Amino acid sequence: MNNNEFDYRKYLDLLLRRKLLFIIVALLIMSGGVIFSYSLPKIYEAKSTVFIEKNVISELVKGIAVTPSMEQTIKVLTYALTSRTILVKVINELDMNVKKHTDAELESILARVNKNISVKVRDNNLFMITYKDTDPKIARDFINTLVRTYIEQNVSSKREESYGAIQFLSDQIGTVKEKLDKADEELNQFKAQQGGVVNIDEAKLFQEINFAEQKLQDIQLRRRHLEGLKPVTRRESDPSQIQLQILQKRENELKTQFNDNYPELIRIRGEIDSLKQQISKGPVSGGGSADPQEVAKIGAELDALKLAENSLRRYIATNQALLRKIPMVKAELEKKDVDKRKQKELYDQLLSRQGQSEVSKQMEVQDKTTTFRIVDPAVLPVKPVSPNRVRIILMGILAGIACSFGLIVGLDQLSNSIKSVDGLKPFGLPVLAVIPRIPDATSEMKRQKKDRFIYLGASCYFVVILCFLGVEILDLQYVDKVITRINSLF
Repeated sequence: MNNNEFDYRKYLDLLLRRKLLFIIVALLIMSGGVIFSYSLPKIYEAKSTVFIEKNVISELVKGIAVTPSMEQTIKVLTYALTSRTILVKVINELDMNVKKHTDAELESILARVNKNISVKVRDNNLFMITYKDTDPKIARDFINTLVRTYIEQNVSSKREESYGAIQFLSDQIGTVKEKLDKADEELNQFKAQQGGVVNIDEAKLFQEINFAEQKLQDIQLRRRHLEGLKPVTRRESDPSQIQLQILQKRENELKTQFNDNYPELIRIRGEIDSLKQQISKGPVSGGGSADPQEVAKIGAELDALKLAENSLRRYIATNQALLRKIPMVKAELEKKDVDKRKQKELYDQLLSRQGQSEVSKQMEVQDKTTTFRIVDPAVLPVKPVSPNRVRIILMGILAGIACSFGLIVGLDQLSNSIKSVDGLKPFGLPVLAVIPRIPDATSEMKRQKKDRFIYLGASCYFVVILCFLGVEILDLQYVDKVITRINSLF
């Protein structure tokens, strides 16, 4: 007999000797598993599937209207569905908060609801919402109400955004239009006041100033010449003076043609010297006096030259000031023109955006953008998702067998009695003989009768447990109906 066979018989014998304890403990644990499975409340799960569909019109009006991003909608979907605002609306609509007295109770309800909600997104445009509750009707109504509330709020918020955008753009357009009109009026006034300055050619004006300065110099030279001639006007009527002037003129002509040693030039110089000496001694007898008409003519010309000189000075000063002013005027004109262009560009952009916003508003009003299509609305769940009574009962049966067997093995290990011949070896005592158990016929019959009674009772009890397991496997509601009736009585 090998050790394995010996061990097997040892534990089998132990099981037979402690069968009553084994059966009682196993059945108690199994019963506890059954009772525990039926004590847990049934949890029903309702589920709804929603498809986010992008309307084809959104592609047709791309660039013309502003449509919401589906990716952004999906990204915040989970947070939006479980937001406090929506959940409070659903709770109040379903009268789940009827017994609310404090904010703490509402927070407790919200926490429980959040815990039982699950949102799963698939393929970036399909999401499933599930909700668990002990009442299947509440689970169904909660999911349907939640989906409907979210869709209504989503559509409503987008419409409000569209109307708000249009109102904002309208206000801004009015403000920008006022600024544009003001800038246009200022530009026109500036052109009316400084238009002549802006249209002046700087190069031509510069040439005119140079020409006027040159003319002024000529007038100044002529004026100085006349002022020098005026004191000697009277002497210019003397024949000697006339002769002297002729000789000086001839001298100047010869100087341009010949050198200083030219005979004719030497002769003329001699005559000039003689005339000068004669003039210095006094006027020649019988000489004429100054011509009054000649003097008056020189005075009139001097007066005219002075007037012309003053006029040219004013003309030059005015044009120089104008030349300095032209860059500033043009810079100011450019600034005002730039301001007007900016206001015009902003005004045109706002008008364009207002048109886009109007199209977007019509799309939102008519639900032509993103469409939430409820593929599968939540229906009344019939079968609970929790607790899994079949699993709990099976685990109770396995736990009962394992725990009861472990209990009798543990008790046997803790016992100090000698259980076999090998147990005497550590004491060093010689074994003289082994006396086998001598059965008593009467006692054996009683024991067998008692064992049959125990086995029959245990089997019947175990069959009852298996009946509970079978009821759950077949999904029969007999036990639940009995429990519901008993609860109604109390």
